[in-house]
Amino acid sequence: MQHNFLTTMRSLKLIDSCKGSQVYALNHTHSSSSEFPSNKSLRSSKSIAATSSSASAAALSAALLPYGLPVPDLIEPPIDPFLRPLDVVSSLSSSYRAFLSSDDDHLPFLHLRQFSLLRPLNDPKLLRRSLRSARIRASSVHDKLVLSAWLRLERRDESSSPSDCPGLPLECPRSSLRPGPDALGPCPCRRDDDPIVVAFDGDPEPVLGDVVFIVGSGEVNCVRANIASLSKPLKTMLFGGFSESWRETIDFTQIGISIDTMRAIESFSRTGSVDSFSIDTLLELLPFANRFCCEGLKCACDERLASMIATIDDAIAFVEYGLDETAHLLVAACLQLFLRELPWSLHNPDVTRLLCSPEGKARLDLVEHASFMLYYLLSQVSMEEDMRSNTTVMLLERLSECALSGWQRQLAMHQLGCVMLERGEFKDAQNWFEEAARDGHAYSLAGVARAKFKRGHKYSAYKQMNGLLSEHEPIGWMYQERSLYCIGKEKMLDLDATTELDPTLTYPYKYRAVMLAEEGMVGAAIAEINKILRFRVSPDCLELRAWFALVVEDYEGALRDVRALMTLDPDYMMFHGRVHGEQMIEVLRQHVQQLKMVDCWMQLYDRWSSVDDIGSLAVVHQMLAEEPGQSLLRFRQSLLLLRLNCQKAAMRSLRLARNHSKYDHERLVYEGWILYDTGNREEALAKAEESISIQRSFEAFFLKAYALADTCLDQAASLHVIEVLREALTCPSDGLRKGQALNNLGSVYVDMDELNKAEECYVNALDIRHTRAHQGLARVYHLRHQRKAAYGEMTKLIEKARNNASAYEKRSEYCDRDMARCDLSMATQLDPLRTYPYRYRAAVLMDDHKEAEAIAELSKAISFKPDLQLLHLRAAFHDSMGDTTSTLRDCEAALCLDPNHTDTLDLYSKACEKCNQQKKIS
Repeated sequence: MQHNFLTTMRSLKLIDSCKGSQVYALNHTHSSSSEFPSNKSLRSSKSIAATSSSASAAALSAALLPYGLPVPDLIEPPIDPFLRPLDVVSSLSSSYRAFLSSDDDHLPFLHLRQFSLLRPLNDPKLLRRSLRSARIRASSVHDKLVLSAWLRLERRDESSSPSDCPGLPLECPRSSLRPGPDALGPCPCRRDDDPIVVAFDGDPEPVLGDVVFIVGSGEVNCVRANIASLSKPLKTMLFGGFSESWRETIDFTQIGISIDTMRAIESFSRTGSVDSFSIDTLLELLPFANRFCCEGLKCACDERLASMIATIDDAIAFVEYGLDETAHLLVAACLQLFLRELPWSLHNPDVTRLLCSPEGKARLDLVEHASFMLYYLLSQVSMEEDMRSNTTVMLLERLSECALSGWQRQLAMHQLGCVMLERGEFKDAQNWFEEAARDGHAYSLAGVARAKFKRGHKYSAYKQMNGLLSEHEPIGWMYQERSLYCIGKEKMLDLDATTELDPTLTYPYKYRAVMLAEEGMVGAAIAEINKILRFRVSPDCLELRAWFALVVEDYEGALRDVRALMTLDPDYMMFHGRVHGEQMIEVLRQHVQQLKMVDCWMQLYDRWSSVDDIGSLAVVHQMLAEEPGQSLLRFRQSLLLLRLNCQKAAMRSLRLARNHSKYDHERLVYEGWILYDTGNREEALAKAEESISIQRSFEAFFLKAYALADTCLDQAASLHVIEVLREALTCPSDGLRKGQALNNLGSVYVDMDELNKAEECYVNALDIRHTRAHQGLARVYHLRHQRKAAYGEMTKLIEKARNNASAYEKRSEYCDRDMARCDLSMATQLDPLRTYPYRYRAAVLMDDHKEAEAIAELSKAISFKPDLQLLHLRAAFHDSMGDTTSTLRDCEAALCLDPNHTDTLDLYSKACEKCNQQKKIS
């Protein structure tokens, strides 16, 4: 088997020129053009062989032969292309204070700044809420159309034409082209119909006018006063000191309009409407309106032409005309189509010529459609598409030209530095990073150090980061960056310090794992990479574990991880960019047992029940390879990805589920989940109702129950949710989903204090192997004061679940303080992103009057995860200690994350009163 495996690998004729998106940065100066390992890797293989038996050594050497061990130099972390403030809490606090003192016109830009500050937190819900808030408060046409397109892009809605309204007021293209703030309620498309358009066919009766306009051989009777009312120049011409003021006939032959257009001008002078005019007439009217300053006529033509733009081809055809005639709304309608077709529109040379070039920006600026907000959106899309492209560089240059405030300049300069670094233009990268640092963005100094290192100035890079660490409170990324510029024990100490300060950074785990593998301790390497995969699943970490599995000839484990990583990123290139993941799957499939579809379902059931989310993802990927059109499998895939907090990949799976739906009622359910996951609860509920009206199904009722339960439930609302969940359980489904429904039903019963009914639901869920129901049953026992039974249920969950950090956390509630500390310590070790253990430990320390230690416990977690509950609790601790300034800061930061959090609002109000009293006394 080993010989066949390697033969197959080599037969792929992999080449280094294969490129794909990578989580890590590639340093091609260290890459070998051969598919064989480097000398260093071969030496490592020989050292391993020297300490092993000859048989295993030969197998290991052969297994490493095609690619060698992972190369440490090629897994270095990228410089993140977003703002990273040194003190994120103070930055969030100042952002909230800015909201309190700002006028309405600046609110959209403040929300955009908040969006930029929240990007390092990697919480899509927070980011979407910032964009939604910006869109709600936007009043100009330009801001509205950019933010609407941005929200649509976040949903990645490809199910309808970009000119169609999705039924969401904030994304309605028609609403975006109307100036002024939007009224609450349905979008304009749902409130009124489009006007009926009738082709202009002249007036049925002749007009009795007092002046005749001649165009060529034609004549048009007009009312002098009506024509004069169109503009001051026409009024001066017809009633001023010019010869036309006393003439009964005026020759307009030489002004460049047709007789039909003159008739249209006369008609507009009486009716004020252009709805019945042909498009050719409208195109002639605009130059006339510009020439004679007829603002009313120009606005009417502009609005009418804008309403006719329906496709990207229309937009490309008319945008130049709109720019030439400074038709604000027409250009807006064209720009809206370009933005709603992102990212594909950036591949159109006509579009990129307008959006990317300095000349295009200048022309857009004349019609008030060049802004920081626009180029922020465009540059983000382009960076996701191809960070090294010329399009990306040009868009970021336009972004920098539009930057006005400090944070905008920091962002634009820093991102230009990141792009130049990726392109290998290290001197330019250093210059841009230095510009950003001079504007106050300290994180850009890490970019300066990286650029210096790439230029061969390693010691200068080390000094740069050393200075940053000595001048500021240390942060995890500072140690991580400095570790790149030292070796040996010093490097490992910096990486350990990185993990201590910020356990969410993946590079330290990857580097330690790679070094362990080079030393022949592959089992330890896998254990090291497992530490990060327990709570943060990423393609690069899955690739490393698959690589290590190949070394120990665990082909099933390798195939599992490659399938999972391809679910996260279908374009991923493995082995430092040498081979596409799908090719690797084809190789590995030949060396593992092939399962039939029925066996896959059984395996999925087993892995789902054991809370093995990565294993479940791999099984679903295998099943989709056999039946790619299975929308139900795509939906299950999205559920698993959401459990792993991979929301972008989950949204992609949901869209594919919708696109592959064979029936309308299924498609409506998946559209409903897309809406629900992007914060559109009412619209999601409407989709569920529409689906049920077509056909009663488990998933439609389940979606309806979720949407209904997404509010504070009173007794009547809870009863409604129970009714809907019971309806769901009467519909056909499988144990995996029915177990979830029973579990949810039990939770509602517990909230209503119906413990016997809740217990029945949880027991029934466990009977069909819904393992998470142990947690609900434990809660029932706890409420009955049966703590030992509750502890026992959680112990069962810990024993069954592959991912059990939450189980340790929950079990801590059912035991004494010492045992609780042990469980919470284990929960933090398994998943440092869980905030309850920090809050519990801090509360215990406060009870023991160890205030400083309690604050330090919360601050440790806040430094890498500024969480609402953590910030609120620390604010309360500061308040109890009389530190009003710190209380205000933490409350403001928490309210920046959730401005409607009642407890924090109350605490903030009291702290403000104390602060005002202290000012009066002083």
